Amino acid sequence: MTEDKPQRRIRSFVRREGRLTKGQQRALDELLPRYVIAPELGLVDLDAVFGRHAPHILEIGFGNGAALADMAANHPQNDYLGIEVHRPGVGSLLLRMEELELSNVRVACTDAVDVLRHQICSEALDRVLLFFPDPWHKKRHHKRRLVQPEFLELLRSKLKVGGTFHAATDWEDYAQHMMRVLSEAPGWRNVAGPGHYSERPDYRPHTKFERRGQRLGHGVWDLMFDRVE
Repeated sequence: MTEDKPQRRIRSFVRREGRLTKGQQRALDELLPRYVIAPELGLVDLDAVFGRHAPHILEIGFGNGAALADMAANHPQNDYLGIEVHRPGVGSLLLRMEELELSNVRVACTDAVDVLRHQICSEALDRVLLFFPDPWHKKRHHKRRLVQPEFLELLRSKLKVGGTFHAATDWEDYAQHMMRVLSEAPGWRNVAGPGHYSERPDYRPHTKFERRGQRLGHGVWDLMFDRVE
């Protein structure tokens, strides 16, 4: 008789390393140790990490970090934790942080689900951002989409009551999927009203993915849902 193997979790990303520039490699070598929230740290006290009490905002999948750096520079009263598994993007963010002399950003370089489960305290976050995630547009890949009921339950436990989950996509099918899953999930309220998408808030910068989508004739859909219980 064989033992049942533990079921492997379906991940919402595929690692694509890409080529590192000399600047990105330097940033990873010299700057990342200062700003990383490493998995071995376990559960972290974000106030202690940043050395102050401020709103905590998490961005999942920050890409090249341009939008995250802009938000941190434009809203110094907030503290930001960015998650990204692709090292060139992490290097780019670190270089931008160095250029702008940002002290209100930290970085995690592993799976967002693992970070949320093992490193973020309950009700520690004021806002969670998911801008232009991989839409996994082929039907057989829909199971890889990050926004699923189990993920939303985990996310809700990490947001403060009144905290906001803000997602944006340029794929209408994914927008409809997120609207359906979020509307059916317990403990959430659509900020724009049932079934409605939100206007882009001023704090969300236009990203290169958004501009690319607009060039291709795609619309952009923002969804903002508050945790209500």
